[in-house]
Amino acid sequence: MLAAGIHGFILAFGLILPLGVQNIFIFNQGSMHKKYRRVLPVILTASISDTLLITLAVLGISVIVLQVAWLKTMIISAGILFLIYMGYLTWKSTITEISAQQEAFSPKKQIIFAASVSLLNPHAIMDTIGVIGTSSLNYAGPAKIAFALACIFTSWIWFFALAFIGRQLGRLGKSNGFRAVLNKISALIMWGTAIYLAELLFSR
Repeated sequence: MLAAGIHGFILAFGLILPLGVQNIFIFNQGSMHKKYRRVLPVILTASISDTLLITLAVLGISVIVLQVAWLKTMIISAGILFLIYMGYLTWKSTITEISAQQEAFSPKKQIIFAASVSLLNPHAIMDTIGVIGTSSLNYAGPAKIAFALACIFTSWIWFFALAFIGRQLGRLGKSNGFRAVLNKISALIMWGTAIYLAELLFSR
């Protein structure tokens, strides 16, 4: 059971570490808000979303759903459009606009955006299903539960830490230049992910 837990931790950490759309979004939120507690809706939503995806992957439900060709195409297409749109908004927005939006964002709106980035990101969904779901097949009973809990725990710790790092760097780099560069990088990563998913979709 301990081995399954260690495996889950290492696997989840390896998957979540790369600079993806979800990570960039949470990091951005941490750097933009004046107080760490204001980022909690984003952190909790992303963590709960990942918990849902990991649970579905371990139970095998998500694999069954994505075996339906038209449904898989629809999910990936929706994700591509979402990433293009989010990239456009991030690239276009100025620092003043972003600050105003963050102050105006209610917790409900933050939750919607965080859930969209987490659940409408086909790349993350495929990673969760293809890697975590497949790896969980090696375990059964308590070992499988330990594996799943380790993956979930790693996800929660990572999001809390990422927002905290973003908050600290946001305090150090308060200049418009720092945040402007961060926004451009965020937009490019979103568009790059969208292009990658489109290539996968049309190459099948």
